[in-house]
Amino acid sequence: MITFERRKQDCLDKDDKSSIGGWDKQIRALCEKINKKSEFYTLSSCSGRVVLIKNLEKKQPGMFIFRSHEKISFSQLKEGLENASGDKESLIYKQEQPILHVACKTLEDAEAMLRKAQLAGFKHSGIISLAESRIVCEIIGSEQLSLPIMEKGKLLVDEDFLKILVKESNRRLEIGWQKIGRLEKSI
Repeated sequence: MITFERRKQDCLDKDDKSSIGGWDKQIRALCEKINKKSEFYTLSSCSGRVVLIKNLEKKQPGMFIFRSHEKISFSQLKEGLENASGDKESLIYKQEQPILHVACKTLEDAEAMLRKAQLAGFKHSGIISLAESRIVCEIIGSEQLSLPIMEKGKLLVDEDFLKILVKESNRRLEIGWQKIGRLEKSI
């Protein structure tokens, strides 16, 4: 049987397979703090992001038209939409919430992690795996937006709506980052 400690070491020794090649800067300190604890380690994380994505059934290369883990500007969004104007697929705009998967050594450790996450504002969090050698908590925010924004190269909304969308997305990213900061302080 593989021990929790061995799984943790194996996981932390692996190369990062994320599309950005490392932790988002807003969640890095939290992940590092969790990984220093003997009873936890991180499996995956995202501090929140804004994406323009082709509306496809399965993940495929080239499906992301635009992606940012930082606040965005109207001009960045406009440029991303202009780059996609020739595409035949429909395009979805998403502002996604923070998400973190944490392996926990015991059920008691998982419960403690969830209490801290919920107190930090991550209300939609829970245990998603109860394997023998680790228990996995999913810590997830509620700050998200998702809507169709382009159909067959035609923009479905006007510029005034895009400006509101940028402002609201940036506000929601900031709320998620504040929750990350509160969780980091509590661990």
